[in-house]
Amino acid sequence: MIAALLTAPLVGLLLAAMPSAQAAPDPKLTITDVSLNRTAVAVSGLNTVPIGVRVKGGYNSADSENANIPLVAHLQRTSGTGRLTYLVSADLPRVSGTTQNGEWAGVVNVPSTADGTFKVIGVTTGPFSLTVYGTEIEPTPFDGPALSVAGYHQPKVTASVTPRLVPFGSGYSITWTVTDSATGKPYATRFAVMLGVDNQCVESLTGVFLRTSSSGTVTKAYPASAAQAVNCLRIAGKPLDITGLGLVVARPGIVSAVPSATSAKVGTIVPVNGNVLGSPAACKVTLQRLYGASQWRGVSTAAIRQSGRFTVSAQPAYKGLIPYRVYFPTCYNFHSGVSKVFYIRGL
Repeated sequence: MIAALLTAPLVGLLLAAMPSAQAAPDPKLTITDVSLNRTAVAVSGLNTVPIGVRVKGGYNSADSENANIPLVAHLQRTSGTGRLTYLVSADLPRVSGTTQNGEWAGVVNVPSTADGTFKVIGVTTGPFSLTVYGTEIEPTPFDGPALSVAGYHQPKVTASVTPRLVPFGSGYSITWTVTDSATGKPYATRFAVMLGVDNQCVESLTGVFLRTSSSGTVTKAYPASAAQAVNCLRIAGKPLDITGLGLVVARPGIVSAVPSATSAKVGTIVPVNGNVLGSPAACKVTLQRLYGASQWRGVSTAAIRQSGRFTVSAQPAYKGLIPYRVYFPTCYNFHSGVSKVFYIRGL
């Protein structure tokens, strides 16, 4: 499916900006206990089930701005094949004690896409928005309890792009479809999804909200500029997405190539300069020479530069007119293509 090249599950999208492994925990935060009010839960379809979370600890700060600082509990998958890798609680407000020695409580909302076993691995200070993309602080480690999640009728997202290969400078449309992965059918109710482009796929829910049809689909027209970025559908949860899908539309491989000389002595290297439209940097092209009546064989390969330009080397092997072309294989979301045939005369 060319139109689905580079599709990827965008599950728990906001976690894409979680602190890196090089970050360090907040030295002011101390955790002495984390408990869950349940050890197992079953979740179906688009529902989420709240699981109670209680954290004991303290934040070593007398600043008035931190008097009501919330906490956020983090859980990580330890087994199972659900689409989510992490679960994160909603902001946990302090419910007793002091900031320096208190208890924080709230819920982690568990979707069906969590299917598997999760374990509490640590806690950060909130609010959640700062936890995700506002700080470089990783969770304060805590070896906490486990939660077993049985997820049924999990949502599956697919997409179809029209046209299949999106021309440069042209708009396009995407039909997104959400179905029950267990039955292959749409859900009985219509529901809201968010359609986004670029940073709307990894940050807060600021895209366009639409309701699915009775067949579980939504269709949106996109401008030509959106073809350069990730397009996505997100099904929002609290605070993480229940599931989602992102894709970069497929592009045609449009190649041009011109030899620096149209004739050269046999054995002489002739640079061939060209361009691949759309600048698919890090992809490669191959200069091909015609052997016999119809067999094209590669004779030189080069990487495409950031500008979209490339240089390959022709080397006439015999006297006479020799046909060449540049071949671009399918790479990322760019479909394969070839340049027009050009000729170099061996002297």
